[in-house]
Parts: sequence; C-alpha cells; structure tokens
Amino acid sequence: MPLDLNSDLGEGFGAWTMGDDAAMLDIVTSANIACGFHAGDPSIMRRTCEVAVAKGVRIGAHIGYRDQAGFGRRAIAMDPADLRDEILYQIGGLDTFARIAGDRVRYVKPHGALYHSAAADRSAADAVVGALVEFGAELALLGPADSQLEQSAAAAGLRFVGEGFADRAYTPRGTLAPRGTEGAVLHANDAVAQAVSIATSGRARGVDGREVKVTAKSICVHGDTPAAVEMARRIRESLHDVGVPLESFA
Repeated sequence: MPLDLNSDLGEGFGAWTMGDDAAMLDIVTSANIACGFHAGDPSIMRRTCEVAVAKGVRIGAHIGYRDQAGFGRRAIAMDPADLRDEILYQIGGLDTFARIAGDRVRYVKPHGALYHSAAADRSAADAVVGALVEFGAELALLGPADSQLEQSAAAAGLRFVGEGFADRAYTPRGTLAPRGTEGAVLHANDAVAQAVSIATSGRARGVDGREVKVTAKSICVHGDTPAAVEMARRIRESLHDVGVPLESFA
C-alpha cells in the first residue's frame, strides 16, 4: 500500500526563512504550507504553492493559532466559532494561491498547539472539522489516529488520514512527546529507522524506550528539523529499499 511523505513548509516570514523548501519539495509527496498565522506570509504562500505545483506535490493548508511570536506552539483559549472562522480564513487564503498556481488545497493539517488541542478536545476538533465542512471542496483532514479529530471527522463524513512522525518520539500513550522532553526530537539515524518501522509494522519509538502503536498513511518530516532535507532523502530511499511506494493520499 502506498505511503505519503509530508513536510511542514512555507514557515518563513518576510526576509526570514526556515529550511530549504525547494529541496524538500523534490522529496516529499505532500506539502503542509503555513497559512500566515503561525508562520508564512502571502508572498511565501504564493511562492511555495508555485513550486509545489511545478514539482507535482499536493498542497495542504497548515492551519494554526494566530501566534507568530510563539510559532503556533502556545495553546490559545478560543470560542469554537471564532476558531472555525480563523481556520476558514487560512484555508481560503492558501487556496487562492494554490489555484493561481494551477491546483487547489487538497487537505488540511493543524499545526503545533492546535494539532494537540484538536486531538484531545472535541470542541476544538469540531471547530476544525466545521471549517472543512463549510469550505467544501472534498478536503481531507490529516492528523493523529484514534484522536478527537478522527472521531469528529468520522461524524461529519470527512476523509481522515492518520499521520505518524519520523523525527519525533512518542509518549507511552501514543501522543507526541513535548519538545522540551529529553529525546523528543530524533536524530537522523533514529528518524530513518522510525519511519521504516511505522511504515512496515505500525510501531514507533517511545521516550521510555518501548514501542508504541502508530496508525499512519502519511509520515511527516519537519522542515525545521536540523538537516531535514538529508533526513527526508534518506527516509525516502529507505522506504523504497523495503518496498514501500510513496504517493500522496490527496
């Protein structure tokens, strides 16, 4: 069964850049492009969409809390209706640039604190899903399996795609270990091994050293991880070596 390889891209702002988006777009099959709230700006959104379309990479809206100073990694208490509207705003903005480039937004993936909030809190999950339903266009939702996001998507009849992470360790409960936890961010060799393990056995590394179950049809390599491009290239090659074909779910 084909597996998707995705990365969070377009996360610069103005003259400030993060990672080598063009190089990552030669490797991944799906691009989660920042929509200007946790990172990104209109010019970066437009440029990243253009490169993604030129290289045949599917475009996803990487939505987040309005928190550029904290890179979207700080949870913000919001009325669900306000959160829904901010998500709609982000998707619509990116979709405009995607269509100008010759494609459209195919899916949505929450970022950072919103990813974790919507995975655990049904009201936040419903706000995310509500935005996708109102936007239409048969958007898929990318996120952690066995979460409130998946349950909300199922209730709304939306397509949900489970995601695993190559470069992040997991807690014994199967959630991502907080970034401040020792060993939470994996180095290249461990990330490559974890990607192959998720793809072939549905298992990932826990911070306590034990394996945890991860149900995933897409694997993420963070664009801001040190040496992310080389890591992603090695992951792609390793998946090919074990007979796992790569193809976007979208």
